[in-house]
Amino acid sequence: MAAPTVAQQQAGTVAPPAARGPGPVARLRRAAATPPGRLRAAGAVLAALVLLFGAVAVWQSAHRSRAAGQVVSVGGPLSQDAAEIYRRLADADATAAAGFLLAGNEPAEVRARYQDDLATAARLLAEAAGRSGDSAESQSALAELNRQLPRYAGLVETARAVDRQGLPLGGAYLRYASDLMQGTVLPQAQRLADAESAGLDADYRTAGAVPWTALALGALALAALVRYQVLLFRRTNRVFNLGLLGGSLAVLAALGWLLAGTLTAGDDLAGSRTYGTRPLRELDQVRITALQAHTAENLDLVARGASDRYTKQWDGLAAALDADVRTPGSVTRLVAGADPATIGPLTDAANAYRQWQDRHKDAAAKNSAGDYEAALQRTLTAGGADTADAAFRAADGKWAAAAQTEQDAFARRAGGVDGVLAGQAVAAGVLSVLGAAAVLRGIGRRLAEYR
Repeated sequence: MAAPTVAQQQAGTVAPPAARGPGPVARLRRAAATPPGRLRAAGAVLAALVLLFGAVAVWQSAHRSRAAGQVVSVGGPLSQDAAEIYRRLADADATAAAGFLLAGNEPAEVRARYQDDLATAARLLAEAAGRSGDSAESQSALAELNRQLPRYAGLVETARAVDRQGLPLGGAYLRYASDLMQGTVLPQAQRLADAESAGLDADYRTAGAVPWTALALGALALAALVRYQVLLFRRTNRVFNLGLLGGSLAVLAALGWLLAGTLTAGDDLAGSRTYGTRPLRELDQVRITALQAHTAENLDLVARGASDRYTKQWDGLAAALDADVRTPGSVTRLVAGADPATIGPLTDAANAYRQWQDRHKDAAAKNSAGDYEAALQRTLTAGGADTADAAFRAADGKWAAAAQTEQDAFARRAGGVDGVLAGQAVAAGVLSVLGAAAVLRGIGRRLAEYR
């Protein structure tokens, strides 16, 4: 911009530079250099620090509250549903083999169990697809499961139809169906279970995280308030400024609430993992291994000595179940780690499991001796109460009862944590606003003395 001419200055159309007032920055600096200005600046800084603490505390508490809600309403149920999908599919495979072995003597309840397993798995897959969110791993596994499950069911029905015609290919079709289940379907179900378990663990970490940033800002705000009150006391010889004192108490209360809520939520979440999630996962592992062993037991009879593949599968799975207390997934470890609420059914399940093993060994010995019919009768008889299948069902029933107890413990301990954290967020927000208002009021009372 061109400088004003001398004629313009003489005409009075433009004020000379020396006559202009100071700029806004200069006026602000001049005002801040006075005692009232310093008070206003200090009040603004203190109030802003208190509000910043409150905003961060609200954000972190609300974020953790949402994660805690996810643990109970999404992550936990999805993780258990994924395990139930695996278990249902494995049970369908074992039940299909049992129905094939019984042939014309197949009881209606065996057929109904197989159909219920597949229907329940399909329903849980549909529910999981709607709740698994943006997890690419889960969505990929779900898509593959939905594609392969009808193929498996079709092969089983083909095996049944061929067997009813008296053709020996029925057993081959059933073994092919089981290979599809064991080699493709169940690995995808395990992939889904792993993805949902990882999601649940991530929600646990978020919900149980300590809000270090909010705690640090709260401590900083409280220290600044105390420091400024000491400074005012030295300058004015007045012990208390009620506004600043009220602001300090509000920040202190918010910090205490934040810390207490964090400890309470952390304790409840840890309890839900110790008495719910963790033992439930180990119990699911035992149940799935037992189901796979039961499938191998039945398919070994379907093979009628044509292969020792299923005998080897049984031996490996039984060894895992029979391992000592140090091995995860063993029946002994399951009982040793039981809490008072589950020790009863888990002990009963272990007894039924040992009975199943004894009956299986007896049937296997008869089969090795060439007495196939006796082996079949000892393993699986329609309505038989002294068979290996009956002992397995008894053990699985007790494991299911223990699983329900652990699910209840999970829901009881984790439920309500989101409410605690949501209340913590509200309290932090309200107390920080009240604290900032008290600080400004206390500074205002001090400014009034200069008027």
